[in-house]
Amino acid sequence: MKANIINFMKKYKHGILPLLYFPFYMLAFSYLERTVTTDFALVHMRLDDYIPFIEYFVVPYYLWFPYIAVTVITFLFLDKKDYYRLCITLGTGMTLFLLISYLIPNGHDLRPLTFERDNPFTALVKTMYAVDTPTNLFPSIHCYNSLMAHAAITENETLKKYKGIQILSFLLCISIVLSTVFIKQHSVFDVFTALGLSIIMYLLVYRPGINARLKHPKHKSQVS
Repeated sequence: MKANIINFMKKYKHGILPLLYFPFYMLAFSYLERTVTTDFALVHMRLDDYIPFIEYFVVPYYLWFPYIAVTVITFLFLDKKDYYRLCITLGTGMTLFLLISYLIPNGHDLRPLTFERDNPFTALVKTMYAVDTPTNLFPSIHCYNSLMAHAAITENETLKKYKGIQILSFLLCISIVLSTVFIKQHSVFDVFTALGLSIIMYLLVYRPGINARLKHPKHKSQVS
């Protein structure tokens, strides 16, 4: 039994990466949540004013937590290379988010002061509002991590064979992104910056040769 545990730990020792990073991230984020309270740059776009508050989107917002956790754990056992690529994209985005939040304290005033309806979904929103302040917003980690998790799923050779997983991941990813603005946890600016960063990271991690091909395109052979 002891030998099996030791062999398991040796085989999956790369799984320690998130365990080492997560405490650092939570400590840094908690510090930001305590210190960035009133003196911050207001994040707002005109499009925010046209997006209604829809409390039902709190469900996919909460589903972000198991979505990211299950994806990371799956890749830990599925494919070491893709696991590292996933950890690199997630870790880089989350670290940049912390750095931006430290350098540019930011927040928004989009949350409704009262709720038109009183139901279990608004209760979940109130709980979320109580523990997560409307500060430290961009790029939205909910959006960014969801986009990178879906990218990892679509790029993995094994998971490519399962169309149901691909479709489910896509729908969950999109619903999580939409949830951030419909429950007024983020501005669309936070979504756009997350999308921009995810595109950059996707090209760097999953398409590293694209710049070389753009700079040195293949010349078509000339017909004599």
